[in-house]
Amino acid sequence: MITRVRNFLSEVKVELQKASWPWDPKERGFRRYKELTDSTLVVIIAMLLLGGYVALFDFILVNVVHFFTRLH
Repeated sequence: MITRVRNFLSEVKVELQKASWPWDPKERGFRRYKELTDSTLVVIIAMLLLGGYVALFDFILVNVVHFFTRLH
């Protein structure tokens, strides 16, 4: 059982060494994660824009439906 776990962990280590990480290993400090923070910022801005669009569209549809159902 222990040998299987050890073998699994060594295979995981080999595969992780093949991975491409979103930071430059030569950089130090906060600048090391520049690509990661830039990508996170892009995702946050995109989600805020999408959320605003959905909220605006929902607001418009609710008012249109309310207008038409109030006529009766």
